[in-house]
Amino acid sequence: MSPPLLEARGISKAFRGAQALSGVDLTLREGEIHALMGENGAGKSTLIKVLTGVHPPDAGTIQWEGRPIQPRTPHEAEGHGISTVYQEVNLVPNLSIADNLLLGRQPTRLGLIRGGEVRRRASASLTRLGLDLDVRAPLGSCSLAVQQMVAIARALDIQARLLILDEPTSSLDEREVATLFSLLGRLKEKGLAILFVTHFLDQVYALADRITVLRNGARVGDYPVAELPRLRLIEAMLGREFHPVSPATDAPRSDSPTPPEAFTPLLEARGLGRSGGMNPVDLSIHPGEILGLSGLLGSGRTETARMLFGVDRPDQGSLRINGAEQEIRSPREGLRLGLAYCAEDRKAEGIIPNLSVRENLILAVQAGRGPLRLMGRAEQETLADHYIRALNIRTASRETPIRNLSGGNQQKVLLARWLALQPKLILLDEPTRGIDVGAKAEIERLVASLRGAGTAVLFISSDLEEMVRNCQRVAVLKDRRKIGELAGADITPSGIMRLIAHHEG
Repeated sequence: MSPPLLEARGISKAFRGAQALSGVDLTLREGEIHALMGENGAGKSTLIKVLTGVHPPDAGTIQWEGRPIQPRTPHEAEGHGISTVYQEVNLVPNLSIADNLLLGRQPTRLGLIRGGEVRRRASASLTRLGLDLDVRAPLGSCSLAVQQMVAIARALDIQARLLILDEPTSSLDEREVATLFSLLGRLKEKGLAILFVTHFLDQVYALADRITVLRNGARVGDYPVAELPRLRLIEAMLGREFHPVSPATDAPRSDSPTPPEAFTPLLEARGLGRSGGMNPVDLSIHPGEILGLSGLLGSGRTETARMLFGVDRPDQGSLRINGAEQEIRSPREGLRLGLAYCAEDRKAEGIIPNLSVRENLILAVQAGRGPLRLMGRAEQETLADHYIRALNIRTASRETPIRNLSGGNQQKVLLARWLALQPKLILLDEPTRGIDVGAKAEIERLVASLRGAGTAVLFISSDLEEMVRNCQRVAVLKDRRKIGELAGADITPSGIMRLIAHHEG
């Protein structure tokens, strides 16, 4: 075993009396991929920010090759060779790949940026990673996978020896994940130390050498991957026995006979499309049914949901709700007809970070009432408290700014926002993206309970196993058109991928 590159010992950090880290140890070695695992709120992000100089520790030490260091800024951490790539790519989409890669450290002459040298250095950095890209292309024109690669190339351009990756695969499809993993394998062979933070257990077992588990701000243990079975890892993260969600079935419930209206589609789209956005698509969703939308990134899943809710107005086809033809021209009209839409990007399209949990939660109800029927403070508090309890939202209080919550708990607040409207159909776009296995199971149980109560659910997920567990039918999309449907026992990961791979257009 190689000597430690970085050793953190006894790291503690508190924020306004809330203990985020308590005496955490972490050892990272060159030529090793080390996974950092834990539920949302376990302390992973705080530990990363301590290691990279964003937050000073309240207690504990950090040693780099046996010498104590105290990085006070990310720039100081980079000076030691520690570089970080975060889940959201923090680059500038309207600048070129080359400009992004060297942003803030472009070579200059007489105060002017040397464009040719920028492009040469950028190309050389990408070539070292086995990437052949046109560095003059705008970053925003590239796929998320390419943007992640550029972010990694930028991180390595400072001669990094430790690369910290925070949820790097949360927005990538299977092919893009394979490309990223191939790159990480080459970096490992070159002796780089990699700290890999993810919620995807399959990826941990495919990639990592060792795992450190955090729970409630404390280290549970440090394990070789080969010595930690998957169930033990989950239970170490949760601190209790784990009971996975059973696959959805269409078996009738003895205590709840199927009502006649369940056979009439709640929503029926025929040839619904939008020029330049989505090819015409046929869909039907029944009360008490979970319909999955599956497909690779760019297949049209989100575009379909946005059309149905009126975010993007369709210009082709027809839409019927409860048998009556409707034209949804805005989200307000979607709300009026009993639809709700929980968007994929909770940071950009969901939470308002500086508002409290209560204020975020009541937004949709208040919007539905309009500006002349304001909710009283007592009514807001009652509503917020009810959903905090019902969804087990972990927050110090209803008045805590939502930005202080973990990703999984932010997601629960957004779900509560829409559930408070008691919708007939809820459109869930990647509802478990970037959250831990425990919160994911809770949200999946919530979705199952919605089905049991007769609510229709349109469920979008990149996780094929998640589709199998939750959906009674799955519509498969490719190149922004529907290519087929699967139902019942035919819904399998391999069945979905075969349909995508074998469809000719």
